[in-house]
Amino acid sequence: MNWAASGGMALTGHRDGMPVSSPAPAYQLLGAVTRTLSRVTGEVGAEVVIDPAATVFGRAGWSGRTRDGRTSVGGASRMLRTADGWCAVTLSRPDDIDAVPAILGIAPGSDAWTSLATAACRWSAQALASQARLLGVPAAAVPSRPRIATPSQTTLPRIGLPWSTSRIAPADPAATLRDCLVVDLSSLWAGPLCARLLGLAGARIVKVESSHRPDAGRTGSPELFQWLHDGHEFHTVDFRSATGRAQLADLIAVADIVIEASRPRALAQLGLAPEQVAHRPGRVWLSLTGYGRTNPMRVAFGDDAAAAGGLVGWCGDEPVFCGDAIADPLSGIIAALAVATAVRTGGGVLIDLSMRATAATFAAAPDVDHGPHRVVPHGDGWILECTSFELAQAVLPPPIPADSLRYPLRASGIRC
Repeated sequence: MNWAASGGMALTGHRDGMPVSSPAPAYQLLGAVTRTLSRVTGEVGAEVVIDPAATVFGRAGWSGRTRDGRTSVGGASRMLRTADGWCAVTLSRPDDIDAVPAILGIAPGSDAWTSLATAACRWSAQALASQARLLGVPAAAVPSRPRIATPSQTTLPRIGLPWSTSRIAPADPAATLRDCLVVDLSSLWAGPLCARLLGLAGARIVKVESSHRPDAGRTGSPELFQWLHDGHEFHTVDFRSATGRAQLADLIAVADIVIEASRPRALAQLGLAPEQVAHRPGRVWLSLTGYGRTNPMRVAFGDDAAAAGGLVGWCGDEPVFCGDAIADPLSGIIAALAVATAVRTGGGVLIDLSMRATAATFAAAPDVDHGPHRVVPHGDGWILECTSFELAQAVLPPPIPADSLRYPLRASGIRC
């Protein structure tokens, strides 16, 4: 019932069909995660209480978009039927579209999506995804629908943490989120959401942008961008100049927490990768990527990363996208929990967190059997009914965060 009320169910399923209830266990797990985040942040800073529905589905609330089956809510990702299953592909950048002929070995000139859909049936899902990745195009085979446990199977699947840590500095027993300095080098959604949540816990957030390549979220989702960065300070750096690189190095040197979501080689080329710089005691360095630091060249966005982890809706045995780029906000929330947990134990660690692993964690959420549920039309919408408890819940549209646009954006006061 919570899934139906969240706005996520309204975003999952075919446009002209009923919304899909199968991801409900993932949303129940999200509730547990946000409660844990509140508890842990309260131990090392201000308690952060968030609305899971508005945080995860608010972008769609602002945009007014809705579900579209095997086309993502944002429109840049699609699930393609292959010879042995399904492959999720994202063509969000001009270079992605231009790469399609090379992926398929055909002459340019045809519509990219038409060409992919036509050719996909001759490929395995893994082969198509691998070929796309060679050209830098985000793609992933969609895992098969998990087997539904029978009543005789009493062992629930074990859910592991979707991050790992390694020591980079001594711990600081006095580490706290209150008034600590977070330098946010990330862009778009997951990293900035982590920064926002740490800011609500009492941290000072400085967002760093390239003067040549500003955060694409400014124009892609302006309302979301404003909400994510409420109250944050901004610092623009020319990464191409020696002066700019020195400014960035100075910022990182004074940071208590660093958030970055780039491929590991990007900072390494600047001489600022976590293994290349000195770390103060207690520092926490968050590396948030599509597939983790052991897969440094693999690119991912929220919808294809969710599909890679199996976090999709199911219409029978056929997958549809779940929510709106759901791996992004889920990873942002999980990242904030990972950072707060690290601070609670004194920090001094590198956190390696991937969107694919985050999606897989939520996809593995155990389903508690409350009996049969059915989705029925009601007026212009839908209702989810639980016959065992005689309950009904309207399938609500995605909400808009109630605290949006509270704070002005401002320039950084840090001098480098």
